[in-house]
Amino acid sequence: MTDRPQLRCASCEAKQCRDGKDCFLSASDHKKLYDDNNIAELHRTASAIEAQFYGRQTRLGETILLAKQLGCQKIGLAFCIGLSEEAKAIENIFSKHFQVVSVCCKTGGIDKKDFDLPQISSESQEVMCNPAGQAELLNHAESELNIICGLCVGHDAIFAKVSDAPVTTLIAKDRLLAHSPAGAVYCQYIRKQFSGNSTDK
Repeated sequence: MTDRPQLRCASCEAKQCRDGKDCFLSASDHKKLYDDNNIAELHRTASAIEAQFYGRQTRLGETILLAKQLGCQKIGLAFCIGLSEEAKAIENIFSKHFQVVSVCCKTGGIDKKDFDLPQISSESQEVMCNPAGQAELLNHAESELNIICGLCVGHDAIFAKVSDAPVTTLIAKDRLLAHSPAGAVYCQYIRKQFSGNSTDK
């Protein structure tokens, strides 16, 4: 078996893949992944939007275009209760084009104590986030494309794993950076916090 380079693309300065180099000798295997009709359609549609609207549409606009070009009639919106205002605005915008079904992260009202989960404050009852339940409700509603609006780190992963429909993220939660997590990468002062072992303290 041929030794392949390590998966360290982020550290690569050349990025020769852009010019057609197959660094991992995997292109022929990867092409087969797109034999799946659902993946092929989603990929073709996303690529068409990229080509046609590159640099000319917001992520919100591109998401609407994606859903339209996929022929979706029903859109699922899974949102964090902390972004209820944003979710309402998103629902209003999408409802001009699609039927929208939306589910809040606290659906079911399940107490954290039922699963012995850590609480933010031990002084009061806390209802847990329920991303698996959000996905299951949208599965039953037969949504054709699900949109994440501010689900917590990890909860978004659970939602995507349980969802039957394809999932795309419109808003990635970052409580400290106005839901713009890339700010931590762009700002050298914040980036310094993650040098060394500071994140372990």
